[in-house]
Amino acid sequence: MSYQRLRFDVSDGLAEITLCRPDAANAIDVVLAGELAEVSLQCSEDAAIRAVLLRAEGPIFCGGGDVASFRGADDFPVLLRRITQGLHVAVSRFARMNAPLVAAVAGTAAGAGMSLACSCDLVIASDNARFTMAYTRIGLVPDGSSTWFLPRRIGLGRARDLMLRNRVLTAADALAWGVIDEVVPAADLDAHARRIARDLAAGPTLAFGETKRLLAQTFDNGLETQMEMEAIGICAMGGTEDSREGVRAFFEKRPAKFRAR
Repeated sequence: MSYQRLRFDVSDGLAEITLCRPDAANAIDVVLAGELAEVSLQCSEDAAIRAVLLRAEGPIFCGGGDVASFRGADDFPVLLRRITQGLHVAVSRFARMNAPLVAAVAGTAAGAGMSLACSCDLVIASDNARFTMAYTRIGLVPDGSSTWFLPRRIGLGRARDLMLRNRVLTAADALAWGVIDEVVPAADLDAHARRIARDLAAGPTLAFGETKRLLAQTFDNGLETQMEMEAIGICAMGGTEDSREGVRAFFEKRPAKFRAR
């Protein structure tokens, strides 16, 4: 399938999603939101995809929603609904799929761009990256899952601060706050993030997916409920070939060769 706003490539178990609207700050319009929803379906349904890397062309990772399209909208609320519809479908599928999602953030991640980055399982940023919510600056509220993921990443107080004050975090600030997971030199970002994603693609994909789903429930369940979900999950994984291979490899003192089955 061909895309207008992104590139989608799959090789050796790793899918790469590259936002490619650099002349428009990789801003999310209706077309890009729909294309993200489409690739999220492929990533979640194709068992051959075992890790996903999200990156962007140009000096800005993603400037957020396409404000230029906002200005000319005949029906602004309907336009926002169409954009959030595609974006939210994509985030939901990415969060619930087995394959881990790694974001490589260079330059600015603003608004929905920051929301999208923070919804990823691991966020690797260049040392020149900047992060800002920016929604309330133009009289809107956060979307793209940030009111769910950010409090879980950094706590309610800090999430509220970012959303109300629209402060800009440097990469070092974002790391200290827990918004992101690692900072690397800009020149090394793509290679480093791709190496992490490839390592994950060689890992126990089914166990990764079950771990993601357990973590997504942890603030909703009581202790005993969560432990029961853990028991169900670990028993289910115990029936996979990956777990048998992992145990064999442990006793044979060699790296496991997982096959996602």
